[in-house]
Amino acid sequence: MIKLNIDKLDFDKVKGLMPAIIQDVNTKKVLMLGYMNREAMEKTLDINKVTFFSRTKQRLWTKGETSENYLIPKEISQDCDNDTLLIKAEPRGPVCHTGADTCFFEDNKKEPFLYELENVILDRKENPQQDSYTCQLLEEGTNKIAQKVGEEATELIIEAVDNNINRLKEETADFLYHLLVLLRDKDIDLDDLMKVLEERHS
Repeated sequence: MIKLNIDKLDFDKVKGLMPAIIQDVNTKKVLMLGYMNREAMEKTLDINKVTFFSRTKQRLWTKGETSENYLIPKEISQDCDNDTLLIKAEPRGPVCHTGADTCFFEDNKKEPFLYELENVILDRKENPQQDSYTCQLLEEGTNKIAQKVGEEATELIIEAVDNNINRLKEETADFLYHLLVLLRDKDIDLDDLMKVLEERHS
């Protein structure tokens, strides 16, 4: 559930219409810019679809109400002056009325699944859930997680030596998952590793 205190938003400062930057929650691409009044924000939270105030139609307008290319809000935050919104959303289809991925004609390509998995693990760390294997690992701590990484690495090596390709894929996936959990335990992001690799490459 999105937590937002609407009363903190300074709609009066912007004459009732607040700019709202829409960003893809997964790719981080900026998708579009719209405007919201208080009613639009309330409706967005109520129906869980990004809704704007259309300056041309002079009414509330839910993005996708005709095309069904909705924007599903995942996170909403305001800037330091409480007069601009950043909405991280999941687009259900092209965002621009021209059919482009974004209103700035950029390709909105999804990041590799490892980044999505990284976000899931982060969510489990910040919002523990019962019966979650990831939460169990994180609760047991570094030693247990490192042990699992070592076990999966050994199994990966065995399957590689035995030339069992299908099992090698499965064990590699298990290894990568447990490695991501270990990295999250140490608050290390995939981007941190990418920087190290880039520096070595240069």
